[in-house]
Amino acid sequence: MAANNPTRRDFLKTAAVAGVGLTILPSGVLSGKNSPSDKLNIALIGAYGRAMAHYDAIKNENVVALCDVDEKNLALAAAKFRGAKRYTDWRKCLDEEKNLDAVVCCTTDHTHAFVAMWAMNRGLHVYLEKPMGITVEEVRLLRETYLKNKGKIAVQQGTQRHEKPNFNRVRDLVRDGAIGDLKAVYAWGNRQLRRDGYPAPKGEPPSRLHYDLWIGPSPFHPYSPEYFAGRPGVNCLQWNMYWDFGTGQVGDMGSHTMDIAWNVIEAGVPTAVEATGEEYNPEVTPVELKASFKHPANSWRGPIDVVWYQGGAMPTADLEGVDLNKIGHGVMFKGTKGFLISSFDNRIIVPFGDAADMTYYKPRPEPTEPMGRFQQEWVNACKTDLKTTCDFEYSGNMMEQLMLGLVAYRAKKPLQYNPKTGRITNDNAANALLSRKYRDGWILNG
Repeated sequence: MAANNPTRRDFLKTAAVAGVGLTILPSGVLSGKNSPSDKLNIALIGAYGRAMAHYDAIKNENVVALCDVDEKNLALAAAKFRGAKRYTDWRKCLDEEKNLDAVVCCTTDHTHAFVAMWAMNRGLHVYLEKPMGITVEEVRLLRETYLKNKGKIAVQQGTQRHEKPNFNRVRDLVRDGAIGDLKAVYAWGNRQLRRDGYPAPKGEPPSRLHYDLWIGPSPFHPYSPEYFAGRPGVNCLQWNMYWDFGTGQVGDMGSHTMDIAWNVIEAGVPTAVEATGEEYNPEVTPVELKASFKHPANSWRGPIDVVWYQGGAMPTADLEGVDLNKIGHGVMFKGTKGFLISSFDNRIIVPFGDAADMTYYKPRPEPTEPMGRFQQEWVNACKTDLKTTCDFEYSGNMMEQLMLGLVAYRAKKPLQYNPKTGRITNDNAANALLSRKYRDGWILNG
């Protein structure tokens, strides 16, 4: 912007630096409600379906722009956020809305990284539905860009189950030695959505649907109503299993389930990965998959293996009376003195060995508090300390791991990985699987 035409956001930043006494306070501080100066100017990109889960969290902010490739969805969202300007192309939205503070992105998985990158490059706070990206390269670029802007913007990946109290209860138990020294972690999900290949072309897109924008940066596939046949909020299950549009259950429920483990183990990016599964389909991501990741030691634990199972593949555990198959999505922590098995909401400890009487375990006097409301944490962070629980560093490390699982599955061999350079060191050809090609006119780092 020209110096004689500052944006609202520029003014707020300048005022803060100059020390003129302008303070943006958390919601509810001023007169019990947001005052005009306390409200974020938000663009809701992807305005219906999954976005409905955010309506309450942002209803007291200024939702100044709505964007959706389906004009019917735009109209439905506009009934909730009256006066917001409507867009069908998120690029135009981000270029034209000069007074934005923040973006909530609920678009298709294959455009997540694009919207987030464009927003961060414009100095905007970002709430991004999972997965952060659908390739290793996309996830790494988002993390690197966030870290360059850390202290200026607040970001959160939408693994909203993290707000459940069980997450921190599990962390406390493992970290405080309830199962002895941690040796390995196993996570799994049992969802099975099988497809043979991309849907056959059928008909033409309705006039209200900007189908080419829905395809976005991915290779073009002819229209099929199958892509849009799901219920609002879960329509992603109609397309996220295809390589050009998503990552299947690795990036879908894997994001949520692995988060139980990630909250505990304090891991970075793995140094080695191998994966096996069903026969490779060049159009559809695997349903059955086992991916193993090696993580080096840190300050409180030794080196560990982290293993992801999906689609019927399961860890083996000779634990009398425990049937892991009854836990649809879960994590098992293996220690020297027992197991901790957790779903999203509950956990159980199974000691083993004659000496495993748990007298060695000393609970902390005060358990770690749950994080509170997930979306609200991000809203508050935008206005205060910019700190969120699932920022793009924490979530980026986890998502890079999961995306590497798909790379190893496609490479069909164990891979050695350099987390600093983001390169596979024992199979140069496999490095091509870390990224994807985009259609002309679509720029990731825009």
